[in-house]
Amino acid sequence: MIQKFEDIIAWQKAQDLAVKVYQTFNLTKDYGFKDQICRAAVSVSNNIAEGFERNSDADFVRFLNYSLGSNSEVKSMLFLANRLNYISNDQKVEFVNQTEEIAKIIKGLKKSLKKLFPYSPRLLKPQY
Repeated sequence: MIQKFEDIIAWQKAQDLAVKVYQTFNLTKDYGFKDQICRAAVSVSNNIAEGFERNSDADFVRFLNYSLGSNSEVKSMLFLANRLNYISNDQKVEFVNQTEEIAKIIKGLKKSLKKLFPYSPRLLKPQY
């Protein structure tokens, strides 16, 4: 059983993504773009960590959904970055593959939580 969020593979890979995003866009003069993609990239791992520490499986699943949303935001911005010539096609493909891997891992984690607690009404419906 995972004892701390640092042991979660999705968190580790999301941290790697954030570092790579920061390094890649460090010198970008489009400060609005750079700020948005960096904030979204950081949000992927932060939501995993925050959800894990909530000590509620329903909260954890909800924060994993937030993490997926941030991951998709990064992915979308990578397509835009390529179209704006901020990154090459090869960089885009590498980044997009990284975001898709993270999404698969997060979805698998969500699925495993639902298997552990299949009858929990909090896991079956979103909490607002």
